[in-house]
Amino acid sequence: MNEHALAVDDLRIELVSGEPVVEDVSFRVGHGEVLGLVGESGSGKTTTALALLGYARPGVRIANGTIDVAGTRISGLSEAQVRRYRGRLISYVPQDPAAALNPSVRVGDQVGNMLERSSEKEAHVDDAFELVQLPTARDFRRRFPHQLSGGQQQRVAIAAALVCKPAVVLMDEPTTGLDVVTQANLLAQVRRLQRELGFAIVYVSHDLAVVASIADRIVVMYAGRVVEDGPAARVLSEPQHPYSLGLIASVPDPREPRVLRSIPGVAVGVGERPPGCPFAPRCPQRIAACEESDPRLERTGGDRLVRCLEWRRTPTLAPEWRAPSGALPSRPASLLAVEELRAEHRGRGDAVVACSGVSFAIAQGECVALVGESGSGKTTIARCVAGLHAPARGRVLLDGAALAPLAAGRTPDARRRIQIVFQNPYDSLNPRHRVAQSIARPAQALRGYSRKAAEHAVADLLERVRLPARLATRFPGELSGGERQRVAVARALAADPDLIVCDEITSALDVSVQAAVLELLADLRAELGLALLLITHDLGVVSSVADRVLVLDQGVVCEQGAVRSLLASPEHAYTQRLVAAAPTLSVR
Repeated sequence: MNEHALAVDDLRIELVSGEPVVEDVSFRVGHGEVLGLVGESGSGKTTTALALLGYARPGVRIANGTIDVAGTRISGLSEAQVRRYRGRLISYVPQDPAAALNPSVRVGDQVGNMLERSSEKEAHVDDAFELVQLPTARDFRRRFPHQLSGGQQQRVAIAAALVCKPAVVLMDEPTTGLDVVTQANLLAQVRRLQRELGFAIVYVSHDLAVVASIADRIVVMYAGRVVEDGPAARVLSEPQHPYSLGLIASVPDPREPRVLRSIPGVAVGVGERPPGCPFAPRCPQRIAACEESDPRLERTGGDRLVRCLEWRRTPTLAPEWRAPSGALPSRPASLLAVEELRAEHRGRGDAVVACSGVSFAIAQGECVALVGESGSGKTTIARCVAGLHAPARGRVLLDGAALAPLAAGRTPDARRRIQIVFQNPYDSLNPRHRVAQSIARPAQALRGYSRKAAEHAVADLLERVRLPARLATRFPGELSGGERQRVAVARALAADPDLIVCDEITSALDVSVQAAVLELLADLRAELGLALLLITHDLGVVSSVADRVLVLDQGVVCEQGAVRSLLASPEHAYTQRLVAAAPTLSVR
């Protein structure tokens, strides 16, 4: 057996113009080892991961370096040659199985198509389905992908990756979009399979809490280079590179509620890298030499590597614990009240109950979180509050006055006072409207601002959400995900609301950008007295920003209370399951 399941040396990936995307990347993965490859969007982790399959996106090429999988060198081979090794030596589990699985091919056939024709093909497919704890019955294998849940689709993708018994499995954010319970179950299965079958895993993610639950080692990437490499437990507890420290400080942890601190500035992109260390413009411990020369990856003792001239000055990880929220009076003066809400989704004569008997109140300046698995009804409740879904029963009250079920029937002032920020920053802004137009519209429509007054308001609002004024003339497609989400927050603020409904607003963001958005919301609450209704499945986010939390199980509130006490001592069995499943930075 070869010493390593995967060996990467001096990998360089560049644009056809010669501009480097990834360079000087080297690491090892032992047999049966799980390597977490982490970093912000644009750090080069996915580009590196795809190169392990011998693949580069159009306009990009693998220019240099060697990639050995179980002793077989796949770098330098033609596409036809390397295709023979995909699935056999190294396989791939995609981020979005709904998009990766062929919608017109039955799931059993999709797994079977990974195998050569054989009389034992059906038996191998059954074995693969059993490994990932999927039914092996014929009627299940004949289902199409859309007939399965998200977790089942992901397990089909894992079965397809394992059916040929590869030496290395590459997993590209395989739990993104899954609720915490499904995610925890899937990760437990992956770890069990890895231990039973002995394959190595390269787990690509921006979520360090998830990586902490599965990885043996962690490689941190920034601007296309490895900046730290070491055992997971030590990297997470004693980061040596200031970027690693910044990432960890950005991660919310449900077991340790703390104040999040985002990394200042933005990640540099391809073609934007400054001379010297690419992280220097964002680094609190930079010196003149950092801006003059690019540091090498050096061994700092034992099996740890770091790319930093001043790594000895990297401070000890010292989180700022979040103070418990003060006890609220039993009957606070409510800004918003929801009474016995029931919401339904109607189809062809049928009605699916999304939530029933839901009641809660939000005081001025308070943040109340609704949490639960996918399908628990939390987003439907948020849409009822915003007037985007008519309740079947119950009332929504603002300052004690009942609101019309739909926003179209509410007064302009009521519409102004309740705003919503949607989950996906890529879809929530009109791609044909410049940023200034998107932000100015609520000020004109709901506050009666003139065109000139709205233009002045845009500049003030961009400053308030910490965006440069120059972005006002750009289109959404020219912004990053974090910039788009801040524009969406600025658009909501343009109406001068009393309450903002935040529907999973950080779920599509990197942890560092997520921390920046959560910091922004905390500042806005302090400055403006804003109330927040936070919709999320992330208990770490809840622990960092919310005052009170309601836990939803199949549309019914099963438990509610102050955040710290509820997370520390959940009483309902469902809440206990959610808290146990929530990812944490505490290494397994």
